[in-house]
Amino acid sequence: MHHHLSLRNKLIIMLSVMASMFLVALDQTIIATALGKIVEDFNAFDSLSWIITAYLLTTTITVPIAGKLSDLFGRRILLLIGVAVFGVASLMSGLAGDINQLVLWRAVQGVGGGIITANAFTIIGDLFAARERGRWQGMLGAVFGLSSVIGPLLGGWLTDSQNIFGMITSWHWIFWINVPIAVVAFGLLLRFCPPLKHSNKTNIDYVGAVLLMVGLATLVLSVDNTETIFKDLMSTLNLSLTGLRMIMGAIVVVTLGLFIWQQKRAKEPILPLHFFSNWNFSVVMVIATLFGAGFMGSIIYLTQFNQQVFGAGPTESGLMLIPMVAGIMIASIGSGQIISRTGKYKIFMQIGIVVATAMVAMLATLTPESPYWHEAIIMTLVGFGLGFVMPVMNIVVQSEFEQHELGVATSSIQLFRGLGSTIGIAIFGSMLTAGITANLTNIQSDPYLQSLKTSPVIKKIGDVADPNTQLTLNTTGVKEKIKDGFESSTGKLPIAIREATEKKFINEQNAYSSKITHAFSKSLQSIFIASALLMLLASIFVFMIHERQLKHASATATPGEI
Repeated sequence: MHHHLSLRNKLIIMLSVMASMFLVALDQTIIATALGKIVEDFNAFDSLSWIITAYLLTTTITVPIAGKLSDLFGRRILLLIGVAVFGVASLMSGLAGDINQLVLWRAVQGVGGGIITANAFTIIGDLFAARERGRWQGMLGAVFGLSSVIGPLLGGWLTDSQNIFGMITSWHWIFWINVPIAVVAFGLLLRFCPPLKHSNKTNIDYVGAVLLMVGLATLVLSVDNTETIFKDLMSTLNLSLTGLRMIMGAIVVVTLGLFIWQQKRAKEPILPLHFFSNWNFSVVMVIATLFGAGFMGSIIYLTQFNQQVFGAGPTESGLMLIPMVAGIMIASIGSGQIISRTGKYKIFMQIGIVVATAMVAMLATLTPESPYWHEAIIMTLVGFGLGFVMPVMNIVVQSEFEQHELGVATSSIQLFRGLGSTIGIAIFGSMLTAGITANLTNIQSDPYLQSLKTSPVIKKIGDVADPNTQLTLNTTGVKEKIKDGFESSTGKLPIAIREATEKKFINEQNAYSSKITHAFSKSLQSIFIASALLMLLASIFVFMIHERQLKHASATATPGEI
């Protein structure tokens, strides 16, 4: 029998958990600034999408299964495994000798990330009584916000060949920096985290796990980079993208039906269906899905807006998100403290979802002529909304279940929010492409595009008829490369002719940029409106939550003690 853990030990455990969670959250943003250099070094532009998708795929699959395993075998052992897998995979990703090795280790890294994500929020329910959980859920929410700014900055800085103690950094370092933090987190968890209460039953539903993996993998692949990943297969089978997605959709429906059937008969189901008879659990899953699709699916395009409209590079666009991150951190930490003192949480979800919905709708007012301070004010309030809503969802669900069920219950939030986000990004991506195409009907005859047909830069980026290529051509880094290449090609011309030619080229480039930014802005407006409508629907469900009074307890009380 363990005595109550001291507050000191709990703080050490939570610092280890937050460090692990920070690595996982950081990994989702830090790699964005290094992707170009990675595929350039490996000469593998066709595999660009797999570097992201491999991680997303295994993380999505792992989260619900890891949640269930932690209920069966305990949070401590799962967290140790997750941190170890993530650390080793990070080391090997940095050592990858070709693109195939990198994709493989990114997939393994996703497994570790999924295990950590599933258990980081859950262990709070083991270490702290219901009322004390608020401040810690808020702290983890703040960690997510902080990583979204540090990731692009750190990734860009490390990729740009820094000299650290005589060693020159490169993209490999964005993976290697995880290793020492993972080693420290592993050691602290091993030393200070005791075995925590879990189920005495150890029957694993292997059939259910396989069905869930097949269903989730097919769903993710059907909406994330589908055309790029399955290009060769579609060509071989003479399949259209729509036809392939219909087949994959049918596979998802069949596996979902089989999964539900298996859960009804399994002794220890991966996702117990009786959870959905709990009103608050079902409502929160709907909110998480809509919130993920509406909020996360649209906010990701703010970075692109900053790059397209303000001409910001990857690092600068990350810095421009600081107002939103500040809002997230203040709201997450502040609301967590108040919840722990008062035991009231529903009001924060209500205020947060209403503010976030209104501010996402306000994003539709942004135009290429909008000053940055306009966007900054909206982003700050959006951050407040996010900071109020996300941590409270975990508090609501954890208040509904026993200790041995917290893993599945809490990880379900991550699963449904992640699926909502994945589907939302795919749908909004299609809307963006359709909007740009509709607003740029005669873009193929643009003098600037015509002049680029023989440019070597174009061959690496893609087809100029593709809206994604058209957007890429308008990013600061690519524009500079094209400009430098053009100037070098005119270097031998007489000065007067060279200056006139370069002036004409720059004018054409600026005219093209104006067309793209206005088309992009108009397309984003429809995305932000659709996002706000999804969040408005989520708001309705927030007001349907039944609030439970969180009972006061000592800071040293440990619900998950054995």
